[in-house]
Amino acid sequence: MPLPDAGEPPSRFPTPFDRTAVHPMARRAAAALMDALQAGPGRGWGLEAPGHGKMFGVLVVEAPDGTIGYLRAFSGMLGGGWELPGWAPPTFDRELRDAVWGPGEEAEMLALAARRQALVADAAGMHAAIRALDASRAERSRELLRQIQTSYRFANARGEVRTLRELFAPAEPPAGAGDCAAPKLLAQAYRLGLRPLAMAEFWWGAPAPTGDRRQGVFYAACRGKCLPILAHMLEGLPADPPPLFGSAAIDPSEPQVRYEDAHLLVVHKPSGLLTVPGRSAALQDCVVSRLRARYPEATGPLVVHRLDLDTSGLVLAAKDLATAKALQRLFSLRQVAKRYVARLDGEVRGDHGHVTLPLRVDVDDRPRNIHDPVHGKPAHTEWQVLARGPGGTRVALVPHTGRSHQLRVHAAHPQGLDAPIVGDRLYGRTAPEDDERLLLHAERLAFVHPVTGVEVVVEDPAPF
Repeated sequence: MPLPDAGEPPSRFPTPFDRTAVHPMARRAAAALMDALQAGPGRGWGLEAPGHGKMFGVLVVEAPDGTIGYLRAFSGMLGGGWELPGWAPPTFDRELRDAVWGPGEEAEMLALAARRQALVADAAGMHAAIRALDASRAERSRELLRQIQTSYRFANARGEVRTLRELFAPAEPPAGAGDCAAPKLLAQAYRLGLRPLAMAEFWWGAPAPTGDRRQGVFYAACRGKCLPILAHMLEGLPADPPPLFGSAAIDPSEPQVRYEDAHLLVVHKPSGLLTVPGRSAALQDCVVSRLRARYPEATGPLVVHRLDLDTSGLVLAAKDLATAKALQRLFSLRQVAKRYVARLDGEVRGDHGHVTLPLRVDVDDRPRNIHDPVHGKPAHTEWQVLARGPGGTRVALVPHTGRSHQLRVHAAHPQGLDAPIVGDRLYGRTAPEDDERLLLHAERLAFVHPVTGVEVVVEDPAPF
């Protein structure tokens, strides 16, 4: 497809793992596709039905003659099919896949299912037979899946081809790996001899049931499913690496002390500083490492709870092991009162309320968390409007449970406040100039001192 107002191409391929790094050329291509979906066949695909929204993607490419245009793709299937004219095809080898999964294999699995139903209907004394059949059917399913996964082939800019199983070895590929829009787009570009310049992926249609996808919003490629694939496919291109959040330089004076005595202290953590070390060697700078340098005589684990990397505010630390255990017990009994303040990107209905959406980690896209009413853990947030302004709301948030990203998901989810926190790179909306920090701040901690028995209240006004 021709690209409207092509502009200046980037010198390096922007990483698809940072949604704030979408190049203007990719934004224009995405806007053209959004217009086409709004006016054309998108209405006939049922994308507006609850739970049927989908990720789409565009890839700006350059032909050997210098012509610039873009390719388009959808995740998974669309309109009941894997292939549609004008869209990037799937990344699996169709002949190999058809050889693995054809009418014979489908009939085999249906026959196994029918046999199981017959055994269940005559269940007396047949438990061992049912278990044996289930084990046989599961092993056959795994065998077929392994063969299907081998039919997925991915080339890179140097022409080197690897299968899906090779890219994830020794681990098993996650469900749906290879079916996202991004690998389809790069595969099609290499197939046609085009040079990839910039990419963007966005959601279109009804919000996802998990509440973490909204129409017209750009999203980064998922790391769980796509990182091994895209890392290989971008080899041979001058491309930016995935961002390493938490590696930014933070002023040595941080974290600043807000309260201290012989047993514990409360410090202000700035946005961008980790609470505890990350897995990478480049992510060892954190509140814990800085406090250990300041208090070499401390015997406790120091920090007894955490704040997200992007969140600022009060963190409680212990200087000795006995105090640390006592404070951790207060947290487990929910006897530490916490209050946050946030600026939301949207107008909130009502002035006060509660959000009780169960949450779990998104195993395919850590560290994101999603709403899951079946497998999620209970999560409870109390909220109150503090001020209203054009397109935004300032709120106080009181978490009654301590799930990861609880406040961020409860704010953004359509069944929650339906207004993401401003600057939220995981759950919020983005704009071309969006480089603002997450406007979420832990402003108050209150607890009974485990040694003195005196109530301690520490407040730290939000810097926004």
